Amino acid sequence: MQRSTVTIAGCELEVHEAGSGTPLLYLHPGGGFRPTDAFLAEAAKTRRVIAPSHPGFGGSALPDWIDSVDDIAHIYLELMDHYGLQKVDVIGCSIGGWITMEMATKAPERFGKIALMAPVGVKTGPADQLDIPDIFVMAPPDLPKIMFHDPSKFPFDPSKMSDAELAVHVRNRETLALLVWEPYMHNPKLKHRLQRVKSPTLFVRGASDGLVSEKYMQAYAKLVPGAKTLTIPEAGHALQQEQPQAFGKAVLEFLG
Repeated sequence: MQRSTVTIAGCELEVHEAGSGTPLLYLHPGGGFRPTDAFLAEAAKTRRVIAPSHPGFGGSALPDWIDSVDDIAHIYLELMDHYGLQKVDVIGCSIGGWITMEMATKAPERFGKIALMAPVGVKTGPADQLDIPDIFVMAPPDLPKIMFHDPSKFPFDPSKMSDAELAVHVRNRETLALLVWEPYMHNPKLKHRLQRVKSPTLFVRGASDGLVSEKYMQAYAKLVPGAKTLTIPEAGHALQQEQPQAFGKAVLEFLG
């Protein structure tokens, strides 16, 4: 993918692009953007994929005035202006799905179809219980168990990472904490705005996802008019890594 930098509202964003054709905006999950994800190459065969790194992730700057997902949604609407995207399809993964929904409630007329991979962003359960497990109190060995159906295939070995890769990994996690810590993994106002979404919307999760449960996804989807849901077997939260072919097929067929 081709990497460039774009300055939006004083924030320098790292943007990756590949392919040609009808534009497709891809918003990455909390682990950061992975240009090697196989489904992105498949999408780029027929679409112009535009994939920014969120502020504070990857090589994107984090001005001190950005401290919420809502801030990023406004920046990305302006990023769409920069690229001349009057109307665009979106794939939003996890926190990227949350950003997508914030954008779609602000300017519903600017979005075609929306595919969400295990999105977070709303509170659906009791006020005294977390809908999403607290990843910041988990021991490091426990996190892969909720991220993957088969964690053994995706070992995390910091000793094999360069200093630059480790810096990005830690920075991504630090920024994620800033954005989702309080209130945890949701915007209390978002669920009251989701009726504004006009786009055909698909919610997708992995059957072994230990972060976004089936109950949570179904409750979330009911807040979006006409939304459909799909569960992919033998995949955890990071199903775009674990089942890239099944995920890519489902999402790209939905997007048309």
